[in-house]
Amino acid sequence: MSQCQTIVMKKDVLIAADVDRSFLERIGRDSRFLVRYQPIREEVELAREVSQCEVLVTRHFNKVTSRVIEAAQRLEVIAQGTSGIDNIDQQTSLRRGIAILNVPGQNANAVAELIIGLMITLTRTVPFYNAQVRSGIWERGDCATRRELRSHQLGIIGLGRVGSRVSELAGTFGCSPVAYDPYLTDQQFLNRGAARVDTLEALLSRSEILTIHVPLTDETRLMLRPQVLDLLPRGAMFLNASRGEVANHSDLFDRLESGALGGLALDVYDPEPPTSMAWPDDVRFIATPHIAGCTREAKESIGNALYEKLCIHYGVDPVPGPHLS
Repeated sequence: MSQCQTIVMKKDVLIAADVDRSFLERIGRDSRFLVRYQPIREEVELAREVSQCEVLVTRHFNKVTSRVIEAAQRLEVIAQGTSGIDNIDQQTSLRRGIAILNVPGQNANAVAELIIGLMITLTRTVPFYNAQVRSGIWERGDCATRRELRSHQLGIIGLGRVGSRVSELAGTFGCSPVAYDPYLTDQQFLNRGAARVDTLEALLSRSEILTIHVPLTDETRLMLRPQVLDLLPRGAMFLNASRGEVANHSDLFDRLESGALGGLALDVYDPEPPTSMAWPDDVRFIATPHIAGCTREAKESIGNALYEKLCIHYGVDPVPGPHLS
């Protein structure tokens, strides 16, 4: 290796987030990277610790603000183990010539599986029956009023990697999903197993179950405003494992209380964690702590993909993982 190559491939790496062992093992055995593993949640601390790093490894909870980026004078790459990168100041990164690497789709199956599980939980009113049985009540008289997934019209906002996997899995239950995604062609809709609906408003008016899978952008922030939510059929169910900012929580809770929504499942919030949230005392409401994409398989896939993408960025061959050797 030439002297120039040696200089290029000794990169200081700050891992500021919890990452999978597959990533840690592979980058830790790669002598071209000098690794410091120090999970950091606070912006002030992150800005203090990035001054010498050339590669910053993050997750969604890291707030990679302009302040953080400007403090990292040697920074070349932000490598984030998620699909979305809305926690990163992309304009400042672009101005500084800092590459942003992410790993879209690596946890799509994990997210889709949870969504399907939540759909069944809501349509079969599992929390209601769970509360009754635990209270000593054994009442099965109304169970035949519950409906199977195949009886519901499923609407999907965003037919990307996660949305298309939801569509595929829902199809195995007998659903015929409809979807809204203005960035896909008719052929892509056909390939992803969902019928096309041309407007968001038309999609909501047809959806007995609505699930959303979009990145957080200026276009998607609060896209489910009150007048749009009101287009849902009365008693429809809404699931959000996308971003909390796509809808106002109080609007959703109000509609659950009034019966406009017949079920609500949230895995994402604004802010996170939602420390001051006034939670509905309602068995039709399910809350999980942003864990849709968090499984053993997804984390390993993300870890391997992120390490390999970093190697591709620098034009070097990755060291094999233990399971690949």
